[in-house]
Amino acid sequence: MNAMMQHEELQVSMASLTAMPPVDTGGRIPVKNTPADVAVSDHSYSITADELRQFIERFEHLAAEKQDIAEQQKDVMAEAKARGYNTKVLKIIIAMRKRDRDDLAQEEATLDIYKAALGMA
Repeated sequence: MNAMMQHEELQVSMASLTAMPPVDTGGRIPVKNTPADVAVSDHSYSITADELRQFIERFEHLAAEKQDIAEQQKDVMAEAKARGYNTKVLKIIIAMRKRDRDDLAQEEATLDIYKAALGMA
């Protein structure tokens, strides 16, 4: 009988252990930190936060500059259109000027061959 009571007590104590709510550690293993650990961690966090803030601010600054440049490009195209230029053709020429001359020449030669094959030349 004594063994039976010990077994029941063991089951009760195991049940009480499993019934405890889980501790939220934020995905980290709980560790006791010394004051030195906390100081290093706080310092690392502030450096990381400052660096992160700098990256974000640099990106935001570049995004603002990019927006300003895009608006200036729109203004240039609007001015060209007002003077009678075909902006669609201007954009094609701009794209062509960005490309490698050899690649562009090869593409134009292939285009000419295809047009001739279709009787478009």
